[in-house]
Amino acid sequence: MARLRTQYVCAECHAVAPKWAGQCAQCGAWNTLAEAIVDPGAAGSSAPAAAAGAVQALGGVVAAELDRNPTGIEEFDRVLGGGLVEGGVVLLGGDPGIGKSTLLLQALAALSARQPVLYVTGEESNAQVALRARRLGLGDATLHLVAETNLETILATIVAEAPRVVVIDSIQTMHCAALPSAAGSVAQVRECAAQLTRLAKRAGTSLVLIGHVTKEGTLAGPRVLEHMVDTVLYFEGDTHSTYRLVRAFKNRYGAVNEIGVFAMTERGLRGIANPSAIFLSQYGTDGKGGTVPGSCVLVTQEGTRPLLVEIQALVDTSHVPNPRRLSVGVDPQRLALLLAVLNRHAGLASFDRDVFVNAVGGVRIDEPAADLAVLLAIVSSIRNRPVPRGLVAFGEVGLAGEIRPAPRGQERLREAAKLGFNRAVIPRANAPRQPIEGLEVIAVDRLAEALERLAD
Repeated sequence: MARLRTQYVCAECHAVAPKWAGQCAQCGAWNTLAEAIVDPGAAGSSAPAAAAGAVQALGGVVAAELDRNPTGIEEFDRVLGGGLVEGGVVLLGGDPGIGKSTLLLQALAALSARQPVLYVTGEESNAQVALRARRLGLGDATLHLVAETNLETILATIVAEAPRVVVIDSIQTMHCAALPSAAGSVAQVRECAAQLTRLAKRAGTSLVLIGHVTKEGTLAGPRVLEHMVDTVLYFEGDTHSTYRLVRAFKNRYGAVNEIGVFAMTERGLRGIANPSAIFLSQYGTDGKGGTVPGSCVLVTQEGTRPLLVEIQALVDTSHVPNPRRLSVGVDPQRLALLLAVLNRHAGLASFDRDVFVNAVGGVRIDEPAADLAVLLAIVSSIRNRPVPRGLVAFGEVGLAGEIRPAPRGQERLREAAKLGFNRAVIPRANAPRQPIEGLEVIAVDRLAEALERLAD
């Protein structure tokens, strides 16, 4: 096979250089030159011109529903949108040791009972994978293994075996012989992912790529990798905790921001059907049946699933010139904004106090509907008065102190009532037309009104 010609392209200004340099000669940016393959069909090339592609009218295209291939792991299928799709490519990222390989090994073991599957490992030997399978109780599974990092060999193996599902563990270990750069480089990751994706689309094989993450928590390699694939999933959670979350950030075949909740056990990852009960198992108790100050339950919406999460806040006198603002699971910029609104529209200043906010259970809350619950927890800590037991809250707080509605308010309220909560502080626009049995709804328009109703 002839070696392909390569060049280096600046990620900032797209200038082309014949060899790598630390600084781009055009824009002056540092460490932005990345290796790329020269297109043999580009202008000035002696290669023959390509034939025109077949053009088809949109109205003449038959749009059929795609069949799902369930993995047998309910929480994983929920995040995927019902299961794997024929010809679909999934990218799964997460911290080392969080359970990526374990989850996919369990999924392949279940799928292998009814269809051919292939597990390509570039980080372990076949014996190491078999040892993990025995620990998980999957020693009798009929899935096929291959320990290989050469891309050309892997492509030939996929064509010869014709599996329905292929897992690549991991894409950063794959190496294309046509490129001189080392495995894991930007050019190698991009080229290997592109060739594997083309083969999966052409053969109708479901492909799952495992990707490494950087210290910032993003997928290592070129950002174009996320655009190549159909679905991007992230493993979240602390490796020292029992619980893991798989979140969909991109899904062409399902809902984004959907999450699956798992518990890590000695027999692998086990799906949790009712995660709200897990996150609230020790909600705000003082050991005597009451609640403690600085705790409020939020009803958040993760994809199609309403989820109840405890928000904890601790406000204490600061002994340093610059009081600390620390949030875990909540956007720190959003926290600073909410403290300013609380000062302006509720008269509760915190400029001389340390403020700490935590979303219990390792959940990361991105939606603004968490604003009201966060502020209620903070006010509860400032006043040293607990929020009434059985109360939940949600709603976005605006800069003018108004309470804005949240999407899918009815589903949130029904989930809270199902779990035994009897009072809800919500935006007036989310007030249900029909009463919900066992749930008192307190609909408010402004932050000051919410705090007044809470103090009654």
